[in-house]
Amino acid sequence: MLEFITDRDIYEKVILDRLVRAQKFIWLATSDLKNMHVEKSGRMAPLLEALSDLVDKQVEIRLLHAKEPGPIFRRDFDRYPNLLKGLERILCPRVHFKSVIIDGKFAYSGSANLTGAGMGAKSKDRRNFESGFITTDMEIIDRIMAQFDSVWMGRHCPSCQRKDFCAEHQELTAKQ
Repeated sequence: MLEFITDRDIYEKVILDRLVRAQKFIWLATSDLKNMHVEKSGRMAPLLEALSDLVDKQVEIRLLHAKEPGPIFRRDFDRYPNLLKGLERILCPRVHFKSVIIDGKFAYSGSANLTGAGMGAKSKDRRNFESGFITTDMEIIDRIMAQFDSVWMGRHCPSCQRKDFCAEHQELTAKQ
């Protein structure tokens, strides 16, 4: 399956239909990271709450992002102490790709950052105009995962010229 999606469909088909139902792992890549909310049991809850629930179910979560999240995200993060160990995170100022990989069997890649406006969770008059594709095609998923893994493992760190803006390059370089 390969499907082009836009706007609210990103939220419904990626976040609601797939992400909250992950069973093994989730890899998230985003440039911008904000306090996104998702529907949960008839109410809107922080995405971090949904991720915390998944961590409790032994789902492994990795997050690549380009800059520090805002204060509301950080405050909400502190409300879910299991995320300290259950959510691995790397900040790389060069990350601009956006992807969601779930259990190695489903992927989204497109323009939407991991924000309510980006992922289409906000109302129709407040959300961004975004697009991307979702797929279950293993060849495409493997390529999306390879890009994510390359950054995650620090393969670009030795020659990177943005080290002055990266607090993690020494740790990433040590992985090699």
